[in-house]
Amino acid sequence: MKKILQLLCAAAAGAALASGAHAADAKSGEALANASGCLACHSVDKKLIGPGYKDIADKYRGNKAAEADLARKVKGGSKGVWGDIQMPANAHVKDEDIRAIVQWILSIK
Repeated sequence: MKKILQLLCAAAAGAALASGAHAADAKSGEALANASGCLACHSVDKKLIGPGYKDIADKYRGNKAAEADLARKVKGGSKGVWGDIQMPANAHVKDEDIRAIVQWILSIK
């Protein structure tokens, strides 16, 4: 019984830490986008080679699948959503960094 209680407490603590990490990830998203080279093709508020992040956030606002969909597109590349220019795959960027970048983008108003 004591082991089960310890496991439940550990799981609860992990969940609490994960929710705090989620908020921290969103805050660091802009820095990660800059460090990952995303800002070479994207800007926050205007189209460069790719769409501006504000436009992306507006397009996907309210879409519950947006975070997973955008993370997949960032990781594997994408073409045709915003025009004919292909966004190359970003396989070199860690999944947790992509998730933080996407969370930041979706938070832009």
